[in-house]
Amino acid sequence: NLENVFHEELYRLATTDGGTMVYNKRYFMDGLERELSRAKRHHRPLSLVLIDIDHFKQINDTYGHLAGDHVLKQVAQLIQFHIRKEDIFARYGGEEFALLLPETDYYQALSIAEKLRRLIEAHEIYFEDIPIRVTVSLGATMANLQNENTQSLIQTADSNLYCAKRDGRNRVYG
Repeated sequence: NLENVFHEELYRLATTDGGTMVYNKRYFMDGLERELSRAKRHHRPLSLVLIDIDHFKQINDTYGHLAGDHVLKQVAQLIQFHIRKEDIFARYGGEEFALLLPETDYYQALSIAEKLRRLIEAHEIYFEDIPIRVTVSLGATMANLQNENTQSLIQTADSNLYCAKRDGRNRVYG
């Protein structure tokens, strides 16, 4: 039915980041709210990883904005391909992504983050036959189900991300 197709397309456009074709921040925030209450209700672990492309401005300045867009898309697709269906992965800001990991404890989250860091570091990204070396910094945290809200969860992951960048980038902090 054409009307259903139309509504599905509108929903996709409303929930997807056009540049990277992964979920957008609004969809992510809704998912975070939903998953955090589910985790609290069922006393299940929930972890969050924030991912930032290292020296992204330098990539844009050196190779141009089209190359920057290409790098964003490649990194997003690489991560998307290596996570579970139930994980919520979204573009969170300019060169920042967020990965919500339901049923995942702190140590599993750190392990997943490290796996993604290595994967991206080892992946060759080419733009118009030019190799662009890309690394990411990641900040991970697990929800404290007693007194956590979405803001505090994001702040903790963000602060860990900041430490990873401050201490030399291309690393995971939790």
